[in-house]
Amino acid sequence: MSNGTAESPFSPSAEKSEILSNNPSAFLSQITGAKVAVKLNSGVEYRGDLQCVDGYMNIALEQTEEYVDGVLKNQYGDVFIRGNNVLYISSI
Repeated sequence: MSNGTAESPFSPSAEKSEILSNNPSAFLSQITGAKVAVKLNSGVEYRGDLQCVDGYMNIALEQTEEYVDGVLKNQYGDVFIRGNNVLYISSI
């Protein structure tokens, strides 16, 4: 701030406000086509190229690997994951 006091964490700078203004849809749009990890509620994780995500969090992956307890179990070409099974999506 210009008066010499420390900047409050509750008044974000331009850089912070840009990050905070992002919503999940914007994040998912940015990572479409990238490698992602999708963790399911069951604990199974799929890693592959994110092709698309819809409003229900249904996910399409290509060149997908399935990991159970951190161990590679299967490899698939295309995978479709129903959104209600998704715990999180992470770019890798």
